[in-house]
Order: sequence, then structure tokens, then C-alpha cells
Amino acid sequence: MTNPVLVNLIRGGHVECRHRGAVAICDTRGRVVHSWGDIDNPVYPRSAIKTLQALPLVETGAADHYELSPAELALACASHNGEPAHTDAVASLLARIGLGADDLECGAHMPYHEPTAAQMLRAGREPGRIHNNCSGKHVGMLVTTCYCGEPTAGYIEPDHPSQRRWIDTLGELADVDMARLPASRDGCGIPVIALPLRAMATAFARVAAPDDLPAARGKALARIVEAIAAHPFMVAGSGRLCTEVMRLTGKRLLLKTGAEGVFTVILPAQGLGVALKIDDGNTAAAEVAVLHLLERLGALTGDDRDALADRLRIPIRNTRGLLTGHREAAADW
Repeated sequence: MTNPVLVNLIRGGHVECRHRGAVAICDTRGRVVHSWGDIDNPVYPRSAIKTLQALPLVETGAADHYELSPAELALACASHNGEPAHTDAVASLLARIGLGADDLECGAHMPYHEPTAAQMLRAGREPGRIHNNCSGKHVGMLVTTCYCGEPTAGYIEPDHPSQRRWIDTLGELADVDMARLPASRDGCGIPVIALPLRAMATAFARVAAPDDLPAARGKALARIVEAIAAHPFMVAGSGRLCTEVMRLTGKRLLLKTGAEGVFTVILPAQGLGVALKIDDGNTAAAEVAVLHLLERLGALTGDDRDALADRLRIPIRNTRGLLTGHREAAADW
């Protein structure tokens, strides 16, 4: 199936780039409420499923044992900017479990937050693993590993209990056999497994409306949702779409980006989950598409739309700041 054009880049009234993609919107029974494109082709969700990867942190009792705050729980679901609030929280959690930054098995990169990165460069500081945008997820996995009395070395390996827990949990929520799906490593080193968008949306619908799940799981998911809604900065950071939208909407909707043009959304009031993938992996196009979708679903208020106007229709400017075009939702979807 050729996926439809979801977003266009328009320059001088002419379409310069077309971004195709697919979207699934499902309810808790796995029924497709709306869809565009091929929703059965497996795609790597990347960081868009971190909310579910953090679930064992709560379900095992590790979060309570180590007294994680709601902000720290939100951090475990993060693709953060590497701003001081993020890295300080990671360092604090590592110290609480008797580990250090070298115990993180993600790689090092400069913070996504440009002012923080610039300050580090001026000070001659090299980035460490703690600055990795996935370090919050990794420290959450280490907290669980320590609580369960498992080896911390090699916790990113596919056969380590730290990985098996979230893989099995995701399979249960998405109604899929994870062992039969394409698998590789994510950018931060942990396993990544390709899921159909239909399955991904079903899993997040069950996060949105967990009433039919076992009581303990529903309570754990509600706790994670509350933490993210209360602390959206910890999930991403300054200037990031996930943080901006959730600051506006609170628990009305929760969204999470993943690399290569993926988004997932939780819509508690509607009891729906959303999964979206832009074929060419363009992040800006994915942001436009997911906001357009939320607007169509009535999940954004008029005030929300006004606050997000430059996100719904992204202006393209040249190096002098002159407007040269826009990236906007395609009219025919």
C-alpha cells in the first residue's frame, strides 16, 4: 500500500516536499476507529513507547521502594533535552541506588538544549552518558534491576530481565507475539521491536482507559499518566512539542515522540490510542501531522490552537529570518 500524503512543504505556492505516512486510532478492544495508510506494516516505535517501558518500574514495587517522586517517574518516560533539571534528577537517582553515570549503558551525546550545550562547550566540558536523551529511561531500568537483585552490567541486552519485563508487558497490552516481530537495537542500545500501528494504538488506548485491565496494572498506568501530566517538562524540555502540548492540555491528552517520525497519543476522555509514523522519518512533518490529527479529533481547544499556531503550520525561514515557506497538513486527509 502506498501511504497517503499527510504533510506538505510549500514554498512559493508550490509543493516542494511531500511527507507520506500512516495513522491508526484504536479503542481498548483493538477496533480501528479511524485510519490512514497501512497500519499493519510493522514500524519501529523508538522512544514513542517509553510510557510502557516504564511500567515495570511501578509494577515491581521498585518505584515505591526507592521513593521515586512523580517528577522522577516522568523522567523515566523521557526523551529529555539534557537540561540541568534532567541530568540532576538522573544523577540523584543513580546515587540513590548506589551507582554512577558510568553504569548507564547508553552512549554520550551533547544535550539537545542548545543553551546548555553552548555553556558546556564554553566551559570545556565533554558530554557524558547522563546527557543522553534516554538516560531517564535507562536509570529507571537500573532502579528496577537493583530492586529485583539482578546484575546491572548488561541490563540493555535482549535476554536481561530488565528488557524482558517491558517486552512482555507491551506484547500483552498490544495483543501481539513480540517474538515474531522484527527486532534490532534502538539508538540508546536497548532492544527495539517493530509493531504494527494498529497494535501500538491499541496498547495506548488501554493506557487511556485501563478499566478492563487487572486492577494493579490499571493503577500503575494511572500513576504514570498522572506523573507525566503533572511534570511535562521532565518528559522533553524547553521548546519541545511534547512538553508544550501537555503543559496546555494536562491530562486531556498525552503524547510522546519517537525518532524517525513516530508519535503515540493517549486520549483518556475518548478512551482512544493513536499511533502515527511519517514514512521518511521527518520529525517536523510528524509534529504537524499529529497536531492536525488532534485538531480534527476535537482534542485541542481554540486556545490550544492559538498557542500552537506555529506548530500546526510551521514557518520555514532562511538564514536572514525571511519567511520562505511553510510545512502544513495536506488538505486531502
